[in-house]
Amino acid sequence: MPPLVDSGPVGVHILGVPAVDAVPVLALLALLATAYRHPSGRVEAVVGLVAAAATLATGLLSGSEAEEALRNLAPVVAFLATILVVADVCARAGLFTAAAGVVRDASRGRPERLLLGVFGLAAAVTAVLSLDATVVLLTPVVIGGAVAMGTPSRPGAYACLRMANSASLLLPVSNLTNLLAMPHLDLTFGGFAALMAPVLAVVLVVEYAVLRLLFRGDLAERAPAPAAPPVTHAPAVPRVPLVAVLVMLAGFAALSPLGVEPFWVSGAVAVVLVAWARRRRFVTVREAVHAAHPSFAVFVLCLGVVVAALAVGFLGDAVARLLPDSTSYGALLVVAVVATVLANLLTNLSATLLVVPLLGPLGTPAVLAALLGLNIGSGLSYTGSLANLLWRRSLVRQGDPPDMRDFHRVSLVATPLALVAAVSALALVT
Repeated sequence: MPPLVDSGPVGVHILGVPAVDAVPVLALLALLATAYRHPSGRVEAVVGLVAAAATLATGLLSGSEAEEALRNLAPVVAFLATILVVADVCARAGLFTAAAGVVRDASRGRPERLLLGVFGLAAAVTAVLSLDATVVLLTPVVIGGAVAMGTPSRPGAYACLRMANSASLLLPVSNLTNLLAMPHLDLTFGGFAALMAPVLAVVLVVEYAVLRLLFRGDLAERAPAPAAPPVTHAPAVPRVPLVAVLVMLAGFAALSPLGVEPFWVSGAVAVVLVAWARRRRFVTVREAVHAAHPSFAVFVLCLGVVVAALAVGFLGDAVARLLPDSTSYGALLVVAVVATVLANLLTNLSATLLVVPLLGPLGTPAVLAALLGLNIGSGLSYTGSLANLLWRRSLVRQGDPPDMRDFHRVSLVATPLALVAAVSALALVT
């Protein structure tokens, strides 16, 4: 067994790793621990800044390399902040409640129909408003609706979780992983969607089949029929937020070929929605700024600096050795598996920053295969993505904390099946 610390002609080593390389590793561990604990925004930002400063002090990254890392991340972070504001205003306006009400009414009290409706709604919310909107804003509404109907809430809650990760394949804006990968893809917004749509269709079939199978007992339960069924109607869908979201989606597609970053579109829509909501007195400027989570934006930028340092060090070399040098079906499967493992060890955001630049020279199929592992594969464990942890926190706040055995019963069946199906579909369309 090698000593924990040794010194030699090339310098100090810790666990066989040069001390200078150990600093960003420790910084990343501190960032991940902070993300999992989800402290106050101030603590989150301070930990991020300290981790980035310690990493820069090692000299692993030059000033220009650090600047490049921040410049590449800045548009993605700006999009994250603005889309969170859009989703928050939509939630305050009742868009998610109204959509869930439509699904509830269409189910006519049948749990299996309710699951199908929630499954589709969660996929749509994830694709358009990103996965955070699904786990933080939609999941509580879905659970509340199931409880009000007297039907089990687990199928709908897990449909939200699975779709938050898997349905984020469809559009570049559905997940930060996709946005980070876009500079390495020779695809426009529409081209990305067209290529990933058939892949997602296959994944949706697999995911839905697994949920129907694993929750067949819950879906067989029927709520006792009331003596006189009350007449209830879904709340009216707020038109302004709905139109704003549709315009935003069209703007992404229309302006992407012109090189316009998505954050310009989502930012403009956020400004319009906040102004509209202020006039109706259900949001203030302070609440809108809070919804943007500026501390998390700082945290993500600092994470980018730390991962950039790891990428130029021993970890980047180790990952590069694991990746194939072709885009055959077997190679794409290896890429997806490696990305899945990294996502569950480092979270999918960190893994994206590390693995996608290494795959860029192999072209579009390899990068898309990595996204399959980074998105679908991140559903394998709670550590795969921050969305998984936010989903769990949502359920705890609802008074219905998920059982660890239930989570892994679903994730260990659905994730490998969906991942293999997705890689197979990708190999056919690329």
